[in-house]
Amino acid sequence: MAFDVARVRGLFPALGDGWVHLDAPAGMQVPEQVATAVSTALRAPVSGPGGIFPASQRAEAIVDAARRSVADLVGGDPAGVVLGPSSAVLLQRLADAMTDDWFMGDEVLVSRLDHPANIAPWLRATQRTGSAVKWAEIDIETCELPSWQYDELVTDRTKLIAITAASGVVGTRPDLAKISAVARAHGSLMVVDASSAAPFVPLDIVGMGADVVALSAGQWGGPPVGALVFRDPAMLERLPSCSVDPMARGPERLELGPHAYPMLAGLVASVEYLADLDDAASGTRRERLVTSLGSVKAYQAGLLANLINELRSLRHVMVIGDAMRRVPALAFTIAGVKAEDSVEHLASRGVCAFADPGQHGVFSVLGVGEVGGAIRVGLAHYTNAVEVDDLVRAVAELG
Repeated sequence: MAFDVARVRGLFPALGDGWVHLDAPAGMQVPEQVATAVSTALRAPVSGPGGIFPASQRAEAIVDAARRSVADLVGGDPAGVVLGPSSAVLLQRLADAMTDDWFMGDEVLVSRLDHPANIAPWLRATQRTGSAVKWAEIDIETCELPSWQYDELVTDRTKLIAITAASGVVGTRPDLAKISAVARAHGSLMVVDASSAAPFVPLDIVGMGADVVALSAGQWGGPPVGALVFRDPAMLERLPSCSVDPMARGPERLELGPHAYPMLAGLVASVEYLADLDDAASGTRRERLVTSLGSVKAYQAGLLANLINELRSLRHVMVIGDAMRRVPALAFTIAGVKAEDSVEHLASRGVCAFADPGQHGVFSVLGVGEVGGAIRVGLAHYTNAVEVDDLVRAVAELG
């Protein structure tokens, strides 16, 4: 492995502002090559697809390249890649299309671990169709999402299971393979939100057992673009179309209006950036992605373990959760100090972090709001050991 964090840091102009950017849960900073790709596409003549002139052909080439890049990222088929403005928008379109034939008595299963983007669309769908909602709960001690509960929760009436590949709040990575086996046994579809996992672990849509994978490019330093990847592209033809084009086929059936071509050019560049994170990565883009993200996973695991150990050594700090499989997202509380006051102190020391009042999602289940909320941080590809030490030092001052 040849992951060189110093080289990676040099790819990010934003790091020159002098702040310690541990705000990755809101999206990573943008590497120079992504910004360049977007600005270049903005300057180039690009028209709507369907024409025989170069500007129109350039638009078609950008869309095709974007579908192929996303397919490589998850090991899928470009014919099954739907592109759009965000994963939240696309998940809502998906929910509207997939629940068209749901009826009273049908069920959807969501989890307390998930981001609202992969919960809210399905809750709205159940209200519209009269179907039922079931919740998979987390272990309040570890923040794991036990897979055994799906044996009891999933029935032959379960139409769909919505689940995250990794929590951007506490980092937990559920055992998707076990859960998908239960889904297949009951004929249920599985929609996986992989937005928080994609920057840190190699993704395999088949290995996950997902029927649909949702992605948000901003999570790994890409532009504000989302994607859905269907494991079986033929599934798109069976869904109601939301396109304004009555002749739309394949992914275009879930795409509404013209694409933001410069953003899609940036999407392609961002996947290339991921593929080149490891200097030693070689082969096809898919092969380079697997190698590079494997190296990132190993590097981040060491950095995260050090951060957790240092924070736990501080008597006034409680780290939330202790999942065995996780991405480098972390939440903690500080005894006697509200989260909003804590992040204000961190900002005064040049450290970017978020305060969560603990009223929603995972934190509401854990009762975090009763102790003044939680501080959320997330490591990025460009985070180094010095920045981890800066955070720990600033937190220690609050003791």
